[in-house]
Amino acid sequence: MKRVLFLAVIVLFTAISSKAQGYTVFGESFKPGNSVVNVNDLTEEMKDKTVEVKGEVVEVCQVKGCWMKIKMDNGETMRVTFKDYGFFMPKDLAGNSIIFKGMPTIATTSVEDLQHYAKDAGRSDVEVAQITQPKVEMTFEATGVLVPAAF
Repeated sequence: MKRVLFLAVIVLFTAISSKAQGYTVFGESFKPGNSVVNVNDLTEEMKDKTVEVKGEVVEVCQVKGCWMKIKMDNGETMRVTFKDYGFFMPKDLAGNSIIFKGMPTIATTSVEDLQHYAKDAGRSDVEVAQITQPKVEMTFEATGVLVPAAF
């Protein structure tokens, strides 16, 4: 009886703490700290260091949810992938503000990869064919993503 009561208390505590956080977790769970930065405040000095970032999702891979793009103030987007292809995002997540944790890097994305991403996003063959140059950009490999539970 004590064991059942103990387990019931643990389950109740877990349920209450999950609701208090107010997030659905994808990948590795984490609690956002005081050091969460806005996606627009990422700097080259932060590359290859673990950081927590907040931003708005503007696009998600429509094939599997295996990448997403985060809105930047300069009109660009930052591509976010998921460590070891270990989790995926809901395909209808665009328009939601999220918090994600992982490592930003500066990468050159090949024409082949850019075309592949365009196909995943549902772009037309004409749009895909117009991609002819690699792109140097900040990308991000997330180990965990927090999505507001109201999503």
